[in-house]
Amino acid sequence: MSKPVDLGSVKEGSYIMIDGEPCRVVEYDKSKPGKHGSAKARVVGMGVFDGVKRSLVSPVASNVEVPIIDKRSAQVISIGGSNVQLMDLESFEVFELPNPGGEDLGGKTLTNGAECEYWAILGRRKVMRVKG
Repeated sequence: MSKPVDLGSVKEGSYIMIDGEPCRVVEYDKSKPGKHGSAKARVVGMGVFDGVKRSLVSPVASNVEVPIIDKRSAQVISIGGSNVQLMDLESFEVFELPNPGGEDLGGKTLTNGAECEYWAILGRRKVMRVKG
């Protein structure tokens, strides 16, 4: 799910949808209105799931979609190869996600029994950090 927001109210560090992909805004430049046009905003975002840079140039008054991010906690049940099996701590649902490795988690690694935070955005999930 997502909600519409004016492009002029977006700030660096917030999340918007660019080309159908949730992205974190890393650059935001706004030009002045000219004689024949309105002010334009140039936004550069980094994809949450794939890490690809995407850009968007649009009038400041236009609407952009902001994804609704569900931040949840889970416990690691097992680690096998490139996948991690997690159990949600509220609903006790068990599911598998790709192993993010140490570089995405600030140098920490996932171990059996560890508690982690994962984000659910538009039906997709990603492990974001290790707690504790």
